[in-house]
Amino acid sequence: MLNRRTLLGAAPALAASAAAAQAQARWQMATPYPDGNFHTRNVRQWLTELQAATGERVQVQLHSNGALLPMPQIKAGAQRGQVQLGEILLSAYGNEDPFFEVDGIPQLVTSFADARRLMEAARPFIEARFQRQGLSLLYMVPWPPSGFYTNTPVETLETLRGTRMRTFNVMTNRFATLVGATPTLVQAAEIPQAFATGVVNAMVTSAVTGVDTSAWDYARFYTHVGFTFTRNAVFVNRRALEGLSAADQAAMRATAAAAETRGWQMAEAAHEQALATLRQRGVTVAQANPAVMEAMGRVSEEMVREWLGRAGEDGQRVIAAYRAARG
Repeated sequence: MLNRRTLLGAAPALAASAAAAQAQARWQMATPYPDGNFHTRNVRQWLTELQAATGERVQVQLHSNGALLPMPQIKAGAQRGQVQLGEILLSAYGNEDPFFEVDGIPQLVTSFADARRLMEAARPFIEARFQRQGLSLLYMVPWPPSGFYTNTPVETLETLRGTRMRTFNVMTNRFATLVGATPTLVQAAEIPQAFATGVVNAMVTSAVTGVDTSAWDYARFYTHVGFTFTRNAVFVNRRALEGLSAADQAAMRATAAAAETRGWQMAEAAHEQALATLRQRGVTVAQANPAVMEAMGRVSEEMVREWLGRAGEDGQRVIAAYRAARG
């Protein structure tokens, strides 16, 4: 029969057992990008710093390149607790919430400085959405600006008419339709096969993704237009986060903030390195001519109007805040 003395005597042992369980708990994290990608390298460094900052109480096994969950399943996997941490291309979830598409509007952002302004304007709205879904946003890092991968030079946007264009979110889908291409959703890991089998024969994406997927095997030209600085979001299951001690939660936030700062620096460096690699591998790299850029601006204006119609008041607020920050 349990008495008060027995219970009091057991308390330290139970506390020690709970502490040991916390120390031995292992989290899982899913990312859709390969190990060599700068986003994945940044995540690995962050997890190493997180483990050190928590005295190894938080240990995370990273599953890269969509090995555990493909991109479309990562967010739901974190919400269910299948993984505790996840990384996604935020704009790939535009079908879930149009607000997530904002950084996928072509030519809305044309520099890393503007990309940061848009991120800060959008952050409170994204955090609120994640909180409602049982997630906590940890940090966001942009992809470098994008260009067209083709096998003929892109002298005008008419060049893209009739192509089978690889797309990866609602906005690239809409862009393809507006320029007369046939949009085909293809995840990053599947790009080489899609080109090899003729499923697609053109795409718009970053120079970094071109290097990740050995674009020189399937495309002869990369025409830089800026296009977008889409962002990856890294997040945590909120219940898992709240299960940590206050000190470990603070350590996670602090190391995540450092990862965001580092990630932006890595994005800029990765862009220049990727352009150099494309050139070295025989891809013709060129800046889009004024006619292409003027046509891109007209498409952008139409897509901003369309997005504002879908995104409602929050969309109006974030565009107003972004434009005010730009001055």
